Amino acid sequence: MKLLLVEDEKALLDNMLAYLNRGDIVCEAAATFREAQDKFLSFAYDIVVLDIMLPDGNGLQLLRLLKDAQPEAGVLIVSAKNALDDRVQGLELGADDYLTKPFHLPELNARLKAIYRRRKFQGHKAVQFNEISINTDTHDATVHDTVLALTLKEYELLLFFIANKNRVLTKQTIAEHLWGDHVDLQDSFDFVYQHIKNLRKKITAAGGEDYIKTIYGLGYKMNG
Repeated sequence: MKLLLVEDEKALLDNMLAYLNRGDIVCEAAATFREAQDKFLSFAYDIVVLDIMLPDGNGLQLLRLLKDAQPEAGVLIVSAKNALDDRVQGLELGADDYLTKPFHLPELNARLKAIYRRRKFQGHKAVQFNEISINTDTHDATVHDTVLALTLKEYELLLFFIANKNRVLTKQTIAEHLWGDHVDLQDSFDFVYQHIKNLRKKITAAGGEDYIKTIYGLGYKMNG
């Protein structure tokens, strides 16, 4: 899951980043309207956590721009304002959920997971793709009855492919989804090939089909 956290309170932003930015979640941050706009015009996100009150603009206007640029992205609004009209307006503009400050980080995490499941897998915790099964709560992946020993990046890669089955994904798109801003530190995208190679090997070793196909000159596609 790739997130963009739009929040101008530094302490809260740092806490969210520390709590959420782990192996299976890639977080990027923006503290202003302009910075957030630059981010989502340049990169794709699964979910944007959006504060309504920003120092240089209104979060609801940012939500309109986001939905024009990335209509498939989920949105969780967070704000100290608990006015009903703000909540209703945000939901009418396309937000998926609304969380009022102060909130507990485990609740934020649970809301994000729920949005991701609804957006990508019709709300199901168990994702089935032919003989491959994934439990999005436990991060277990199995082929038939064999549990795959996947690294966190391999797990996220498999989930990303299934969520985008039959779509061509470039190496850059895959790299940005799995590593976010840190991808700029890489000299090449060879590490993407290595992760895909390892994932293919583990699936086929467990008796599964190799659904990940190389589209030469473009990237990869998981045929469904």
